[in-house]
Amino acid sequence: MPETSNALQFIEDVTSNADEVQKRVLSEILSQNANVEYLQRHGLEGHIDKENFKKVMPVVDYEDIKADIDRIANGDTSPILCSKPISEFLTSSGTSGGERKLMPTIEDELERRSLLYSLLMPVMDQFVPGLDNGKGMYLLFIKSEAKTLGGLVARPVLTSYYKSSHFKDRPYDRSNNYTSPNETILCTDSYQSMYSQLLCGLCQNEEVLRVGAVFASGFIRSIKFLEKNWVLLCNDIRTGTLDPKITDLSVREAVMRILKPTNPRLADFIAAECVKESWKGIITRLWPNTKYIDVIVTGTMSQYVPVLDYYSNGLPLVCTMYASSECYFGLNLNPLCKPSDVSYTLLPTMAYFEFLPFNRKFGCINSISDLAEIISEKTNQELVDLVDVKMGQEYELVVTTYAGLYRYKVGDLLRVVGFKNKAPQFNFVCRKNVVLSIDSDKTDEVELQNAVENAANHLIQFDASLVEYTSYADTSTIPGHYVLYWEISLSEQTSIPPPIFEDCCLAVEESLNSVYRQGRVSDKSIGPLEIKVVENGTFDKLMDYALNHLGASINQYKTPRCVKHAPTVDLLNSKVVSNYFSPKCPKWVPGNRQWCTHG
Repeated sequence: MPETSNALQFIEDVTSNADEVQKRVLSEILSQNANVEYLQRHGLEGHIDKENFKKVMPVVDYEDIKADIDRIANGDTSPILCSKPISEFLTSSGTSGGERKLMPTIEDELERRSLLYSLLMPVMDQFVPGLDNGKGMYLLFIKSEAKTLGGLVARPVLTSYYKSSHFKDRPYDRSNNYTSPNETILCTDSYQSMYSQLLCGLCQNEEVLRVGAVFASGFIRSIKFLEKNWVLLCNDIRTGTLDPKITDLSVREAVMRILKPTNPRLADFIAAECVKESWKGIITRLWPNTKYIDVIVTGTMSQYVPVLDYYSNGLPLVCTMYASSECYFGLNLNPLCKPSDVSYTLLPTMAYFEFLPFNRKFGCINSISDLAEIISEKTNQELVDLVDVKMGQEYELVVTTYAGLYRYKVGDLLRVVGFKNKAPQFNFVCRKNVVLSIDSDKTDEVELQNAVENAANHLIQFDASLVEYTSYADTSTIPGHYVLYWEISLSEQTSIPPPIFEDCCLAVEESLNSVYRQGRVSDKSIGPLEIKVVENGTFDKLMDYALNHLGASINQYKTPRCVKHAPTVDLLNSKVVSNYFSPKCPKWVPGNRQWCTHG
């Protein structure tokens, strides 16, 4: 869909007829999969209408279908969930039992994803003219993949897309005209990939009109990488040679096609900017024609907005689309809005969408909007169709996909903030139950509790115990890291050696899910976990603060397992008596040993 007018007309048509499109999508899904085992098991087969589907099919989460997923992963090729062959599994950053979830997908899904990508630039054209006169410096990376016991590839959704012919063999288009050659994006070595992509971006700095990455955290990590390695990069540009640390031959060849024989003038320019004490505005200083930064800054990524503003001198932060391993959902039709106002219009062609009304009661330790303070929740099991959601109401997203998910709870909480014709527009509120996140990791309260209990066992030999704890996602460091605040009961005659607390840090990390551990070990997107030991009585003071300043009720108060409110964090930090970091990376291997093999 190359023409802007055609793309915008498509958006206009499908949002104006959202109800009819959704009925057609559900009908297509059910007719294609009418004879699969999963539907038959629930009493549906042959011709299935919407009413019977809604009446009979249960709302499920991953654990409800895990046995079916495992059968497919182990090599069962019968039509269990989908009539079309499962082409691969997409590994979700959400976890099940501490490991990545496997989401089935089919070849057709690549077409739907490509369609959504093709709509992004036509939308941007309405707000930012002239983007076809330059390039995008997008720092894109692939992650590890594995094969299931049945031989299917299991990998993250973006890795799947970047390694597909839809991306690698894409025809030239201004929307995907990047400074990074494919070889640099597809390089499995994170250092070589980052170095070579930044080098290519610097060599073409005058052509760059937009910069970005997937997550805000990843883009900031690239700036920190530049801060450490600019001298080497400048030397390459000055001499027209490539650093010997870049050993991947395909990467070297691709970069040398861009690297000029010598360019001392550009090298001097970059060095003059990088040597300055302040890196405020470094993005616009090095890439002076940049019009915006394209990164995800919704949900937990919002914590990075101040840092991005600092490095960019307040360039617009653009969130273009909303997607997950389960399904690509929609796009942002007002991309230059403030990060706090980002809303996504769900495209009714992508899947069949339903919504579970979500009601929550809050504790008040931080603020009424702090989702770490949810005390309890009640849900109304009556699902609502896409066109029937109500303004201001919050919902949990439920999808039925062409690839074999039926009434599946994605785990995202959304708030209705407007409509594009008949299609609702949603703020992303949060991932349900997630209390800590730095990058693509997601740690919930139960997992954190179990990890802390495992670590606290190291204190028993000293006749000490953990009285209370909370946590904080510290993004003031790059990469960010988890911080645990521990109050410990300890006799005056006993002291605990520092290496024991370091062992506690590592024990927590070893107990966290594989997505977290991959971030620590392979992606380097998460820093070592830190334990801060606080004075006795600190958590009593925390409760006093909540009661006196935040309106918490003594009857409902419970210690929050994650804190975000700045004065609360300041209070805890003022009581720290010692702190310790994990001394090494936790163990991690690609994939889940229960369902995959490694090459």
